[in-house]
This record gives sequence, C-alpha cells and structure tokens, in this order.
Amino acid sequence: MTSNASVTASDDEQIFGKLIPAREGYPGLDMALTISIVMAGRRWRALVDEKLRDLGQSASRMEAMSSIAYAPPGTTQIQIAKRIGIEGPTLTRTLDMLEADGLVERLPDPTDRRNKLMRLTPNGFQVLAQMLDITAGLRGQLLEDVPQQDVQQGYNFLAMLLSRIEAGLESPDA
Repeated sequence: MTSNASVTASDDEQIFGKLIPAREGYPGLDMALTISIVMAGRRWRALVDEKLRDLGQSASRMEAMSSIAYAPPGTTQIQIAKRIGIEGPTLTRTLDMLEADGLVERLPDPTDRRNKLMRLTPNGFQVLAQMLDITAGLRGQLLEDVPQQDVQQGYNFLAMLLSRIEAGLESPDA
C-alpha cells in the first residue's frame, strides 16, 4: 500500500519539534554524560566479547562465572541472577550452556529442593582465570597513564550513581 502524502524536511522538522522540543546546547552535559556512560559500557562489553571469542567465551559467560566464583558457598541460581542484575530465564540459558561445557554445576539445595546451588567446576575455574587475565590486560591498556587518583574518583562517582539507581528514582510522571 502506497501513500500519496509526501513529507518534506519542513514537515519533519515541524513534527520533530513538537515531539521533542529543540534544546539550546543539546545534548547538554548531563545527557552527554549519561550517553557516554552507556556507550562506554557497550563498547567495553563488545571489546571483551571480541577478545574472549578465541576461548569460546563471552562477557556474559564471564560475568555469570565470576558471580558464582566470588559468591559465598550455597548461593542459589536466583541469587546469582539478582547479583548480576538480570532476569532468571536469561541466566538460565547462560548456565545451561556453561553446564553443557562442563564449566558450572547445579547442585540440589538441601534446604529447599526448588533451588539450585551454583558452583564452578575445576575446569570452570581454569577458564575463568584465563578470561580474567585477558580482561585485566585490557583494563591495563585502557587505564594506562591514567593517574590512580583519577581512577579512584571515577570509581567513586560511578558507585554513587549506581547506589542512587539501585535505591530507585521517581518517575518524572509520578
């Protein structure tokens, strides 16, 4: 189905201007900061995925394995998902693949048969160590020549933002 209506640049500008009003100094420092944070995270993850590909691994697999490795003994699959900040079904797919590769084990929870306790296998610890070495090298390159004080300030700032986000922000419509 074709339309006889034509849209001109001025129509587009008129529509765009009504939906998203033009702002002086767009995007502004606050928006530029949040865009930069999001883009840095995406690009870091893509870089990690690229570097881990030779091991047959990915950033999401490393994240799940690290969370299991550094969690207290007896941590459940649900707790791992919350720790990572993802939904249970998303983690389940990742864990299914890791388990099939012999990198993690799901054990029955003796106190609640509905839960599964997570742990890395010996091979899982070896693979995780390789992944952590690779990402440590990447971080070293990324932060080379950045003064430790700047790294600490950046960490403090991002930790504060995460804390505020986790505490919950009210919707502008509320």
